[in-house]
Amino acid sequence: MKTNLVAITLVSLMISACSSTPDSTPNSTAAESTSREAASETSTLSTSETSSSKLEASLQEMQRKSVYFDFDESVVKPEYRQVVQQQADFMKSNANIVFALEGNADERGSNEYNLALGDKRSNSVRKSLETMGVPANQLRIVSWGEERPTLACHEEKCWQENRRVDFIGKTGP
Repeated sequence: MKTNLVAITLVSLMISACSSTPDSTPNSTAAESTSREAASETSTLSTSETSSSKLEASLQEMQRKSVYFDFDESVVKPEYRQVVQQQADFMKSNANIVFALEGNADERGSNEYNLALGDKRSNSVRKSLETMGVPANQLRIVSWGEERPTLACHEEKCWQENRRVDFIGKTGP
């Protein structure tokens, strides 16, 4: 009796499976459907990865642009206002990135003096960025003083390169 009941149940299931509505796509199978879903997910991941790669490339490009200062000065020179504006535009369009404004000085002067000068330079750039609409919580001030020179020679051409503020961005929390 149980065997008959099992057989009837199996036959009923087979009949109902055959009478189910076909997929709207002709000759579509579950494997094809799964393949399409996987391709869609891969496409979404590729798009996300591409966006991330583009953002990373843009961030690296922006980090190559620094603001340079005259000897013993912390005022942003007119010729660097465009660089600050480009940085501000990038920062406003990427609110998830926090930027360290790293102030640097040349080797002349005491360590304490150069740290203070690097801080003044960073704050000068920060004020300009905030005036251009960059939120304060997106900016961090760092002063390296003379500790991170771009060039190590002891003449004006090197000192010029070392009197700067660098923009270092970090994504994430």
